Amino acid sequence: MNSAVRLAVNGTLMRGLELNQNLLAIEAKFLRETQTEPAYRIWSIGDRHPAMLKVKEKGVAVAVEVWEVPASGLGTLLMQEPPGLSIGKVRLIDGEEVLGVLGEPFLCEGQVEITEYGGWRAYTEAKK
Repeated sequence: MNSAVRLAVNGTLMRGLELNQNLLAIEAKFLRETQTEPAYRIWSIGDRHPAMLKVKEKGVAVAVEVWEVPASGLGTLLMQEPPGLSIGKVRLIDGEEVLGVLGEPFLCEGQVEITEYGGWRAYTEAKK
């Protein structure tokens, strides 16, 4: 029996985006769209992908997708993520705590903060 974990993704792993095939390749299943609790900020890393960080103050709710990921595929998925992204605990707007993709603080230095958009999709749509 293969166990699974819930994973919140906030960038290019989302449905229809550049790295979504990485989730599909490990047979992850989309569960729902939601938001984080209002405790995060988000940056565009070279306009290639976002990095979300938990903050002590002035955080917002960030749009995420929650996926059910086979535990056996989590390492593979993480190794395919861009440098500076990692897996940590993320609290959702409904209070559920899941694993999520987070950025390391150094990654955001000198990058464009996109928190005001509330998520990667809204930011990339606004740029079109």
